[in-house]
Amino acid sequence: MDRHRIVIVDDHRLFREGIAEICNNEPDLLVIGQVDNGADAVSLVGQTFPDVVLLDIEMPGTDAAETLRRLLRIHPAPQVAILTMHDDARLVNRLMTLGARAYISKGATRQELLTAIRSIRDNRDHVMLSISSETMKRLDEPTLGPLSARELEVLELVAAGFRNSQIAARLHISEGTVKRHLTNIYLKLEVDSRMNAVNKALASGMLANERDDPIGPLADTTLW
Repeated sequence: MDRHRIVIVDDHRLFREGIAEICNNEPDLLVIGQVDNGADAVSLVGQTFPDVVLLDIEMPGTDAAETLRRLLRIHPAPQVAILTMHDDARLVNRLMTLGARAYISKGATRQELLTAIRSIRDNRDHVMLSISSETMKRLDEPTLGPLSARELEVLELVAAGFRNSQIAARLHISEGTVKRHLTNIYLKLEVDSRMNAVNKALASGMLANERDDPIGPLADTTLW
């Protein structure tokens, strides 16, 4: 039996190894490589040409949208399945529009993961979504704005010139959480940098151009 060749891209080693073990225990699947960042993923895929790439969206270095674009420019391009802890309709829409073939929540079952891998490899006109029923209902709903309240808080502080460590301290969250919010902001606004995110948010009216005290109001914001 020909085995579907898989590359796993995730910056959590234990998670990568767990997914690899699940896949390698299947007679039709074979993990041929594991990397922890987008740049190495593009390099490895360009050398090994796997059938499927399992791509986390929250990693250091190149953002997920750009990594996905680069992977899909490789010939022959792999089928890319997104792995994420975020069950978010806006992210689903954004990443599937960019060319991802599956969106798999990290809360998915072993069988859901295996089904998604096999489906996108064998049925190239299909997409697979492993998301909650509530998120599925929201896929076609219009939204007032692409960013959540917490993401707007983070972007307000970015616009005010604060570094990730300073944002984390002010919002009482970890620096890693700040980075995850920025990843989501970039994906939702279709940008690739802090400056572009701020400029687009200002242009769209999501951020005010003038603020008497950008920090004061945020201090009273309830944490979610």
